[in-house]
Order: sequence, then structure tokens, then C-alpha cells
Amino acid sequence: MTIVEPAVRVTADSVDPDFSEPFVDIDEQRSEPVPHRYVSGGFKGTHARFSFYFPPPEQYQGRFFHNTYPMAISSDIGPFPIQFEVAVGDLGFTVESGAYYVQTNNGASFRTPGADPAIAAYRVNAAAAKFSRRVAAGIYGEHRPFGYLFGGSGGAYQTMGAAENTSGVWDGFVPFVPGCNHAIPSMFTVRMHALRVLRQRDRFPGIADALDVGGSGDPFADLNEEEAAALREVSRMGYPLRGWYRHATLDSGYFANISGMIPMMDPGYVDDFWSQPGYLGTDPASAIGKDRFRFDTTIAVIGEGPPWVVELADTPHRDGTDGHLVVESGAAAGATLPIAATQGKAIRLIAVLDPAVVGALRPGDRVSVDNSWALALQTYHRHQVPPGKEYYGWDQFRDAAGQPIYPQRGVLVGPTGTANAAGSTLEGKVNGKVLALAALMDIDSFPWQADWYRSAAKRSLGADFDDNFALWFVDNAHHENPLTAQQRAHVVSFGGALQQALRDVAAWVEKGVKPSETAYRVEDTQVLVPASAAERKGVQPVVTLTANGGLRAEARVGEPVAFAATIEVPPGMGKIVAAEWDFEATGDFPVAEPLAEAEDRVTLAATHAYDRPGTHYAVLRVAAQRDGDMATPYARVQNIARVRVVVS
Repeated sequence: MTIVEPAVRVTADSVDPDFSEPFVDIDEQRSEPVPHRYVSGGFKGTHARFSFYFPPPEQYQGRFFHNTYPMAISSDIGPFPIQFEVAVGDLGFTVESGAYYVQTNNGASFRTPGADPAIAAYRVNAAAAKFSRRVAAGIYGEHRPFGYLFGGSGGAYQTMGAAENTSGVWDGFVPFVPGCNHAIPSMFTVRMHALRVLRQRDRFPGIADALDVGGSGDPFADLNEEEAAALREVSRMGYPLRGWYRHATLDSGYFANISGMIPMMDPGYVDDFWSQPGYLGTDPASAIGKDRFRFDTTIAVIGEGPPWVVELADTPHRDGTDGHLVVESGAAAGATLPIAATQGKAIRLIAVLDPAVVGALRPGDRVSVDNSWALALQTYHRHQVPPGKEYYGWDQFRDAAGQPIYPQRGVLVGPTGTANAAGSTLEGKVNGKVLALAALMDIDSFPWQADWYRSAAKRSLGADFDDNFALWFVDNAHHENPLTAQQRAHVVSFGGALQQALRDVAAWVEKGVKPSETAYRVEDTQVLVPASAAERKGVQPVVTLTANGGLRAEARVGEPVAFAATIEVPPGMGKIVAAEWDFEATGDFPVAEPLAEAEDRVTLAATHAYDRPGTHYAVLRVAAQRDGDMATPYARVQNIARVRVVVS
């Protein structure tokens, strides 16, 4: 059982005793990246800082956009880093939207043991938002600016926590790629389990090929019983199947940011895992015991941090990533420090560790690199079954009577993780209008969790639900925007949809125009959307692409392949403004389709001949813009389609 203390509530008129004395230390006109007035300051007696970016009066329309994540100028980077395109570096979008921009460092309190989590979640942001209105009134004249808070991943928790625990501070909220109350650590551990099991016989290439366009569609072919069970488990937890295309470079993701919580909250788990019935560590049919190791050595050098890097006297014979550095002598004896990564003799520790513990380490201290915890945690989700059936990703771990089939721990880690990020556990009782955005290929915050939050809001708001909550699913998008060529050949940026979401939530608040929601259904914890734009609705264009009339074509070297595409925008959601071909799936999209004008439905045709045998993929990336503006870089909502061509 986990008890989370009630959250501090903030209203438009309340005064936060810790952040009641704002000051300004910079107030100046700047010309880059666009003309604006920059105001920076903080709150007396605290480490809390803020920055405001005000557009020229002739461009201002009475609103502000506020990002939950720490300012780029701060060294106190938040625990869930994520890329987004509505930030200081892209201030042009905010100014073009008639808004000023607000950002804080969240109080730099998330590393302080015992600090109220609401400080970083929303208290500093709320104090800064309220003060920004005073500054705006001094610049533009007396008025109350509308305010819109947004944040992704850990910032989505902050945004949802602010929506539930404040009133009158912000008017609308855009949480993107959100999680649920029990996401931590289960969304990571279930993936780690699948990675270990399915890499033992290198099963992922076959799985990825089956799930890619033109594949067999059967990822379970050629899997043994243990492998099939691992793939079913991660799929039923909600891992998007198409996400396995990244298998070669996948690791534990953001798990390192939260892995240190579990040994502190549930220290007896690791011993039970390796000794008690009902845990994978005692299952004779599992090969997990063969992967367990412990490497004894001493500390040679201790680097400065955070993040802290410890150099060992000897090189471990195995990769210790996600394992623990067990301290066996010296002032820190007994400490178990989670490892973020290992490289040779270098051990990089988790950045959010207690500095006092790391500071007690000395060269010569006896230590061990031990992966017992890392392996045990790979199935921790089995022993964290939530009490509510609304968390349907865990249904696979319940029997016919609804009872857990595995031993359950005395503590549920997820709610504490949520409260640490959001300031409270989430109930969906929002104060203001919420437009949530989730990505259908999100392997870190599985898409069904956005449906969970929608359902929670529906229960909590009752008759007020329809007027205060909307949800968009963006297809072919990740938790982060694509960074590599391989990713760009499979997924698109959700940045344009996020920008449009801010504009649409503003229109909802200020003009009463509710955004069109994405139509979807959930089957076996997988979120599925209709094939056509008219049925799918939401904000994203839909692309249908064929090669020689199908999703898979066969051709000879030098033989032209005919590609045909239909691109449609959901009704009222804008027009197609760009289309780019990438016939070799390089991720570069070298061929831009010359569109004569922006239209809501476009058909395209192209041919390409391949000069070498093998399996090739052709990719078409498109963008829609609400106003059909082919020149603007802002609010261009993307989508992508692929086809397979086998050349002999």
C-alpha cells in the first residue's frame, strides 16, 4: 500500500509563502531570435528563477504559453528530458501566436531530499505565471492575459498536476506524451525484460520485419515459449508493436532516472526475487540466473559531479548498466548506488543520488558491480498490480477472479513516482480546458495511458467533461522527436501538432471552439485508429501509399516501380502544404513534390527504379497547416507512410 500526502492547492488569489517576493534583475529589449522584451528574475530567499519573453505590443493578443520544464540557462535539468519545438529557441512561434512566453527552473528543488514535490511540479510555475501577469500589465496596459501550460513526459505529469491542483492560474493545459499513476517503473521494466529474452537468440530482426509494412504481420513466428511469452507480456502492457524497428539501439530508456527509487522503497525485493516462489528468479524454466553476475574491485578515482563518474581499479567483465555499485568498505559502506552506464573501468552513477553518500566514497574503498537488482527489476511490474481495473495494462497479471497471479509487494512505487513529478497522484479533476496529445509509437509512455487519463477525467468531471477535455493521438510519432536517419524514415515530429494544440486550446478557451478529437479504440491495450482521415478526425493528415498497387512490390534491378499516394486532412483541420519523397528510406527526403497550391486532399504519383537487389523501402512524408500557409514553418502537422519493394 502506498499513501501519498494531499497536494498543496494554488488559486488565482492565494499567496505562496515560499515564493511571495518576486524580483527582476534583467529587463531589456532583444532582437534575436525575434524582437522581444526579455524579463528575468526570481523569488527572494529561494533558488527559483523565471524568464519572460514579451512580443512587441502590435503583435500581442493577450495570452501566454508556459512550458513546465526548467529553463535552458539552468544547470538543474529536469528528470525526464525531452525535445519540444515550442521553446525559447523557437520564440518565433510564440510571437506569431500573439503570446508571450514563460519558463522557470521549477525552483531547482527536485534534488533536495524531503522537498515538497509540488514546488517543482507547479508551485514555482504558478507563482511565476501570476507575477508574469503583473509584468504584462505594466507593458501592455491593465488586463488579464489568458495562460496556457504545456509539458511532455515528466512535464506532462507537471501539467496534469497543475491542472488538478490549481485554479485561476492557467486557463488551458496541453500535456503531451503522458503517463499514468502506475507508469513508474513498469513501462520501462517490461521492455527491459523483453529485450533480454528476445536478444538471447537474436529474435528482434524477424519481429521488426514481420511488423514493418509489407511484412508477414506475425511477430511470433519462430519464437520459443519463453520468447513468445515475453513478447505477449510487453505487447499487452501496451508497448506499440511497430516500435520494435528501433531494436538494435534500444536500452532501458529513461529507467535510470527512476531506478534508484525501488531499492529505497522496497529494499527486500531483490532477496525475495532470487529466493521466493512466484518470482522469475526462482523459475527453473527461466535463463535469467545465467545472466546474473557480481564483480569485486576497488575504487581508483572519483570524479566530480553530478553526474558522478567513478573509475574502478579493474574492468568489469560484463556490462553493468542499470546495475548497482555496492560499497563494501569505507565511510559509505552499505550503500547501493544505481549505475546509469558503464564504459571500461568508468562507472557513471545516477545523477539524482544523494550527494552526501557519493561524497563519502574514497579511492581504495572495496566495491562490487552487481546486476542482481537490474535483473530482478525486469519483472517488477508483475508484482505491482494496481488495485483499480482501469489500469488495464495489468489485466494479464490477474486471474479470472481479478486477483493477482504473482506475489505482490507491500508498496506500490508508481503513485509515489507520479506524486514526485505531478505534486499529487492524478484523478482527472481538472480546472480548465485540457487538450492532451499522445504518440502512437511512444515506447516510453505507452499510448493507452492517455486513454486512461481521459477516462479518469470523464469520471471526475461528469457533465462538465465534454466541455473541458479533448485528446489527440498522433500516428507515427515517438516519445521524442526523431533524431537519427533511421528514425526519420519511420516516424515524424509531433512538434507541429503540439504547436497547433496550443493554438487550439487558446481558441477553445477564448472563443469556445472545441478541438476535434481523435477517434480510436483500444484492443488488448493497443490503441488503434481508423484508416481514413474523415473517420479518424483529430489534427493529423492521413497518407495512403502503394507501390505497384500494394504495400509490397516485387521488381527487377532497373525496373521502374510505380508509387501512388492519397493524402487527406480531417475535415476543417487545414490543407496539405508539403510532400517529400525518400525512395531509399535514408531519412533525408531529397525529392520535394511541387505542390501548386494547398488543398485538403492531394493525390500523387511517382516512379523510381532501384539499381541493386535487396529489400528497399520508399517513404513519403507530408505536412498539413491549418491556414494552408505553405511558407510558414509553424504548426505544420506531419505524417508519414512507407511501402516495401523487394528487388531481384
